[in-house]
Amino acid sequence: MREDASLKTTIGRRRLLLGIAAGLSASGLSVMTRFSGSRANAASPATFEVTHSDAEWRALLTPEQFSVLRQQGTERPFTSALDREKRKGKFSCAGCANDLFSSKAKFDSGTGWPSFWQPLPNAVNDASRAAMGMFGAEIHCRRCGGHLGHVFDDGPPPTGLRYCINGVALKFATSA
Repeated sequence: MREDASLKTTIGRRRLLLGIAAGLSASGLSVMTRFSGSRANAASPATFEVTHSDAEWRALLTPEQFSVLRQQGTERPFTSALDREKRKGKFSCAGCANDLFSSKAKFDSGTGWPSFWQPLPNAVNDASRAAMGMFGAEIHCRRCGGHLGHVFDDGPPPTGLRYCINGVALKFATSA
């Protein structure tokens, strides 16, 4: 009985988020600004292994990648080919090539963004479960501080987490 209630809450939350995303997509917005006012990685750039000025980041990244990775933007749902990626491999940060997620932890959440139940060790910042709320907790690359997406507590076993990641923030490489 309790699992049924939890599943209904999860489905309700996903429908709400998808409804919001569909409305934004219909209005022609290609990238929306931050979900919340959080600046989880507002630390000095010197605290990261990979640092660049805004001008350097703009030269290295596409405008969409810059918006997401450096300005905490979010891409439109269902626009990333990586959401449908099924091959074996690793997903790395588009900003610094840090390996972030294995295809072994990827699952179809139905949200329109690549989703994972666990990052690779020492790949992303630690998110506080207490800070998740309706829009989750922001997830950033540990190496360059780039904004990747959000983590939610409505994912599958074994972790119960859903790392909802912007495909534009990722690069994919197949493995043998």
